[in-house]
Amino acid sequence: MGLQLRIFRVELVIVALILPLLLTGCGGGGGDGSRGSAGVSNGASGGTGGPEKKTLTVAGLPLADVAALHIAIDRGLFEEQGLTVRVRPVQQSVQALPALANGQVDIIGGANYVTFLQARERGTLATRVLAEAARNAPRLMGVLVLPDSEIRTPEDLRGKRVGVNILNNIQSLSLNSALRERGAGLPAYLQVPFPQMGALLERGQVDAVHAVEPFASAIKRDLNARTVIDGAASPADGLPLSGYVTTQRFTDTYPRTAAAFQRAIAAAQTIADRDRDAVEQVLPGYTKIEPAEAAAIGLPGYPPESSTAELTRLIAMMRDQGLLTKDMDAADLLFEPGR
Repeated sequence: MGLQLRIFRVELVIVALILPLLLTGCGGGGGDGSRGSAGVSNGASGGTGGPEKKTLTVAGLPLADVAALHIAIDRGLFEEQGLTVRVRPVQQSVQALPALANGQVDIIGGANYVTFLQARERGTLATRVLAEAARNAPRLMGVLVLPDSEIRTPEDLRGKRVGVNILNNIQSLSLNSALRERGAGLPAYLQVPFPQMGALLERGQVDAVHAVEPFASAIKRDLNARTVIDGAASPADGLPLSGYVTTQRFTDTYPRTAAAFQRAIAAAQTIADRDRDAVEQVLPGYTKIEPAEAAAIGLPGYPPESSTAELTRLIAMMRDQGLLTKDMDAADLLFEPGR
């Protein structure tokens, strides 16, 4: 199948999936209802010691970051905690911010840490991290160019047009840090949604793209694109990328619900961390990629526990590049039951 047709189909799927999130509240259908248990009311009348709110709506991205979310649903890990979880797909976690603020979704899965740390600093939304979703790892993302491109080394990226999904975010943050460590000049960034990266690279509207899986594998396959620098190049290796993020209001109102969700995700993250096959099995169900592709792509790290040290490292890197203007205490960002 040609690249243009693949991109068009992906965009149609994304449009069809994101409209319910933008147009409806948290009640009713939509999203990935087949993955949750039907017939459970969305009330806040949990029994003593159980979750106060039994049904949760989670906005999830079509990325490998949230594999644990779908493992937890498929294996009944949420049900074991007295929860029913419904997934509403979104293309970018930032698009779910209004819905999170308005209570249309309870949690954002795969929430980009850079975006949410910036939102917290601006006072846009008091966010809390329930659990880490993904950490940077080799072959998860990388800077890709056409096979005949004059860009051969990281140093060649100086001043070149590089497409990133969101400006001033994790992709430019990690690439800038790697280029600076190597004494290389920085590129000029253009905002290009992941599904459109291959088409714009093919047409020469960008010189390179910083793509994440599964989009990176599709671009390499369809355009014979090559990698100039891996997205996990030092010092961005192991960097926290995303998490399961909610609001301070949610954790204050539903502390037992937040703790129950946290326990289920921790169990699923442990499975994802130890068993690649478990991740490969769920990826085609929500990313729309083929099983053979799921077996070949690079995956992120799935930490079973959140790390204040790693989150502090991310905060320091953001401050160094001007993406945050003041320091943050990582421990204050992480939800801990009973604290």
